[in-house]
Amino acid sequence: MSALDFDVAHLLSGLMVLVCFLMLYQDRLYSLLNTFALHALVLALAVAWQAYIQGAPHLYVTAAIALIFKGVVIPVALHRLIRRMGIHREVETVGGVGLTMLFGLALVALAISVMLPVTAAAGTLAREDLAFALSVILLGLLMMITRRNAVSQVVGFMTLENGLVLAATGAKGMPLVVEISVAFSILIAFIVIGIFLFRIRERFDTVDVAALDTFRGDRR
Repeated sequence: MSALDFDVAHLLSGLMVLVCFLMLYQDRLYSLLNTFALHALVLALAVAWQAYIQGAPHLYVTAAIALIFKGVVIPVALHRLIRRMGIHREVETVGGVGLTMLFGLALVALAISVMLPVTAAAGTLAREDLAFALSVILLGLLMMITRRNAVSQVVGFMTLENGLVLAATGAKGMPLVVEISVAFSILIAFIVIGIFLFRIRERFDTVDVAALDTFRGDRR
């Protein structure tokens, strides 16, 4: 494996972490969805490059699934869902954006400091890709925690899953049947989440998950 192979793989993995910070910075739902589509595109490129350098053609299927479903189908569906439901288009956060970004930087530092020693016996490419993947997973979790809008929490969940895919491909790939089953699981989860969003909107006239806490308090 040449130095160029390493550099391109690390560049694409690092771009995924960078786009995660772009998503944390967004304060509009449409911009957030467009940035997530970019995240899916970078994931597809990263997986396709791993397929090339590993000589694993089945990973091209994973790249195609990420590009079609996460880069096109899901963002377009969420755009239509937002317009149809008349959702407030600003992303409401817990705390300020600056504080969230600082937490994100701390999580990336934590992921690198934890993953590199743990994977000392693995190859250099796998070690660094796994560190980037864990960073993406933690940033996805951070997005789910700090966003009050249900749609943005869905984006955080799918970002987390992107990190899992990156980890699986960086660790010498995964069986094709697993990739296909994961894709269908994400699709089913997206359908269920869409129904869930409609029910929240119908019941509370908002998709702010804080309304659920208020409703629980009223029932008590």
